[in-house]
Amino acid sequence: MRVVVAGGHGKIALALARLLTRRGDQVHALIRDPGQAADITATGGVPVIYDMERDTTADLAAEVAGADAVVFAAGAGPGSGAARKYTVDLNGSVQLADAAEQTGVHRFVQISTMGAGSPPAAGTDEVWAAYLDAKTRAEDDLRSRALAWTILRPGMLTDEEGNGLVTLGSPPIPRGPIPRADVAATIASILVADNTFRHTLELVSGSDPISAAVSAIR
Repeated sequence: MRVVVAGGHGKIALALARLLTRRGDQVHALIRDPGQAADITATGGVPVIYDMERDTTADLAAEVAGADAVVFAAGAGPGSGAARKYTVDLNGSVQLADAAEQTGVHRFVQISTMGAGSPPAAGTDEVWAAYLDAKTRAEDDLRSRALAWTILRPGMLTDEEGNGLVTLGSPPIPRGPIPRADVAATIASILVADNTFRHTLELVSGSDPISAAVSAIR
């Protein structure tokens, strides 16, 4: 497969690129900072300089054309204000979906978050509330499209070593942590699993091997 990954320098994206290139796939990783290119190359991926807050959908479509799948792994990240949750977490996903539709790329995996799809709890921090709202809107936009989409909502992300054991299913599932490495491995499995098309899934650490958890989705 040729896979285009938005947010290519994120920890999940880098782990995903290593997994995909190891199995023979080609990864084109979209990054804003040219200084990150060497990290992409080290995974076996191809760095592509693209700024979703400044460049156009037409520019993105030129890169997406000919891909077998796209993965939205971008996020404004910690320390960013509420406004960038919308320009990156929402508008970036919309832009990637527009480019996929324009170029006939049907497979789209979106990384969202547990908590999306529900109003934030009373007293929630303004930035976190904006993040949940942006992710919810991005999910709603993707569901409205005639794409082979999968929305993945991981629980609390950790940098612990993955063990390949998860709980994966339709929401709601009990909240919990999940290593970024296991999120990446789950995405790698989901990309080629047509039984996950048009499903919204939540993911935390558990007791099921990733391949079995993905195969069980109906």
